[in-house]
Order: sequence, then structure tokens, then C-alpha cells
Amino acid sequence: MRCAECRESLSALIDGELDPSAAADVRAHFADCADCRREHDVLVDTSRLLKEGLVRHTAPDVLKARLRSSLAQSRPFVEPLERRTRSWITLAAAGVAIAIFSSGITLGVARQAARPSAGDEVLSSHLRSLMPGHLTDVASTNQHNVKPWFNGRVDFSPSVPNLDSLGFPLLGGRLDYVNNRPVAVVVYGRREHKISVYSWPSAGGIGTPVSPASSDVRGYHMLTWTADGLTYWAVSDLNRDELRDFVREFTATH
Repeated sequence: MRCAECRESLSALIDGELDPSAAADVRAHFADCADCRREHDVLVDTSRLLKEGLVRHTAPDVLKARLRSSLAQSRPFVEPLERRTRSWITLAAAGVAIAIFSSGITLGVARQAARPSAGDEVLSSHLRSLMPGHLTDVASTNQHNVKPWFNGRVDFSPSVPNLDSLGFPLLGGRLDYVNNRPVAVVVYGRREHKISVYSWPSAGGIGTPVSPASSDVRGYHMLTWTADGLTYWAVSDLNRDELRDFVREFTATH
């Protein structure tokens, strides 16, 4: 089996959609190809993290009580068919209205209380980008191809330094969304690791640059800083020291 064929089958393997023979061929390929095996492991880990982050909402008690009350008020005797039909239509409509109204309030409160932070959204975006075909919208090692690609797609000019000579080759860029606004993402490599650098205009505009602050979330390292009126986030599973080296070189080009 070729690597290209194997990678096309990874998602189906993880979802249990391959027949036993095809699944056995893919797993046999893993024994001879460390790159495909590593990509499979990343996809499995990414899928697990995304599933763990899913939010499931249950019907609020007030909605359940209102529905029980509406059902209890229905008449016990048998009414004519036409009248019964109208009654059930009215009751159903009332139940739907109550459900929409109650769930709207509940979800509104829940969304405000559990609104993800910029760091959470950046990490989720980076994890999605590791799925096959999602890493870049424009794939290029030339900064003069990547930087102009953002023209008209974002309302600012992102920094796209050339760090290839320092061991951080440019891989491309993509458009993503954080806090409901479009952001620029420039992607670099370091051996088998991927580094996503997010940027968007700072809320306070151009001010005093802020030194990088770090955080570690589920095995991923993140650094955030501000410079030249932009907020930056760098995220990767690269070790913390090398990611700091990358950010130092990245910021030195501003």
C-alpha cells in the first residue's frame, strides 16, 4: 500500500468504516511507515479531544414541568374527532412555543456562561487544521506568495517572516475564525511538528508591546503576545523551549 492510499483511508479506519481486509492492509502499512502511523495517532488524539469538548444540553426542569402541566389539563373524556384534532394541534403548538422560548433562554445563558476563551478557540482551530487537507488554504514556502494571499480576506497585514534558515520553514497560510471574526493563520514546520501563528487586531489598538505569555493545554503549548497593534497566538505540540525560540525569532522580524 502506498502512503497516499493509506492517508486517504485514515478517517474511514478511525470511524470503523473500512472492511476488515482493508483495515488490515492499513495497519500492516503502519509497521513499515512511521509517518503514516504518526499521522494516524494524531488524528485519533484529535478526534478524542474534540469529542471530549462536545457540550450536551438537557431539557430544563421548567420546560418539563410546563409540558406535564399542559398534558394534565387535557380533558379526560372523548371529544369529537375534529375537536380533538384542534385541541392536540393547539397543545402541540403551545408545547413547541414553550420549548423554543425556554430553550432559547437556557441556551443563551449557557452560551454566555460557557463562552470559550480566545485560547480555547485557537487550540480547537489548530486541532481541526491537523485533519488531512485542513492545514493551509494557500500552501507555499514563499512569504511573497503567502502574505499577499490575505489581501481582501482580513482587514490588516499579517506578519509572515521567512524563518527557513533558522529551522522553521514556512508551509503556508489559511483563513480562520476566532471570537466570531476572521483571523490570519500562518503555518510553519519544525521536523514533523506544525506551528500555527494566529493574528488579529488588538482591542486596544497600537500600544506598548506585551511579552509572550505561555500556557499548556492537553499536551499543546501556547504563547500569546501583542505587537504593532496585533494580538498573536502561537500553538504547537513542539516542545516548550523550541516554541519559545520560534516566537523569539518571529517577533524579532517585526
